[in-house]
Amino acid sequence: MAFRLIPKDESFFDMFEQQAERLITGAEVLVQTTERFETIAENAKRLERLEHDADQLTHDLMEKLNRTFITPIDREDIYRLAVDFDDVMDLMEAVTERFILFKIQRVMPHAQEIAKVIQQQTQEINRLVPQLRRMRRDSILPHCVEINRLENTGDRLLRTAFASLFDGSHDPLTVIKWRELYGLMEEATDKCEDVANTIEAIALKHA
Repeated sequence: MAFRLIPKDESFFDMFEQQAERLITGAEVLVQTTERFETIAENAKRLERLEHDADQLTHDLMEKLNRTFITPIDREDIYRLAVDFDDVMDLMEAVTERFILFKIQRVMPHAQEIAKVIQQQTQEINRLVPQLRRMRRDSILPHCVEINRLENTGDRLLRTAFASLFDGSHDPLTVIKWRELYGLMEEATDKCEDVANTIEAIALKHA
């Protein structure tokens, strides 16, 4: 009967779940910022702290990866998933940072809608990540499909947002600022999809 002299270190799953929980909190702050713009200064600081915490968790995970002999899933998959999580948080923090940097006085309605899509994606990621422990495709794939669907919704909203932005009713400086802000939000929805795609690939490999 085969057995392992050195057991796999399952705590990587704990760290992934912690990353997912931080994404939910970050998305909540982002949505609150777009809905209650008077909170922008406070929420920008909150997201900056969350981003620093997430960076530290990613750093700890990478250090652990370097020290661990046997991992529960392939090393390159652990690395890629950790980076995907980190990218989502970085992009959400970048949005609130730009709100401050660009001295935005009013949030576009489409930005509120896209922020909610990001929030829904992070909530779905939080439901998805615990399924990695069991590595059952039937428990993983529906969440991946939903995250991809939400990304498509975000793309449609972005097209509508850009059409409104370039309709001639906004001054050039406003267009420049919001083109970058919408771009960052689109990247965030794309990176959420990357998280789902990475987990789906892991499931297909190990299930």
